[in-house]
Amino acid sequence: MRALVQRDGHVTGAIDRGLLVLVGVTASDGPIDASRLAEKVVRLRCFPDEKGAMNLALPDVGGAVLAVSQFTLYGDTAKGHRPSFVAAAPPEQAERLYRAFVDAVAALGVPVAEGVFRAHMRVALVNDGPVTLLLETGAGAA
Repeated sequence: MRALVQRDGHVTGAIDRGLLVLVGVTASDGPIDASRLAEKVVRLRCFPDEKGAMNLALPDVGGAVLAVSQFTLYGDTAKGHRPSFVAAAPPEQAERLYRAFVDAVAALGVPVAEGVFRAHMRVALVNDGPVTLLLETGAGAA
């Protein structure tokens, strides 16, 4: 699984301070990936401490997650000019694992707001930093 995390310091959707998490699922992902990704997101130390160093995680700052399913994170642009989405999981699997991710974040004590799965949405973000990080589990993880 893959998550593109953007730190947000202003009201975005239904959260105040927190992370906009764009969640992509690939066909080889399973429930363990959803749990691992949730833990990575919740424990990610990307908020500044009193010295300005990125040492604080969501629970430390009372932050929330705005989770948005994003199959295009697995768009492959290696050939030609049109992305291929062959690596993205089928919608049924993706929705099940996206839901598992959301549930796992909530189980770790972090409030979660969500986008609508498979809907066309306009998501507004005030990027704070900017801080944008790519988190991965599974075969693509480093």
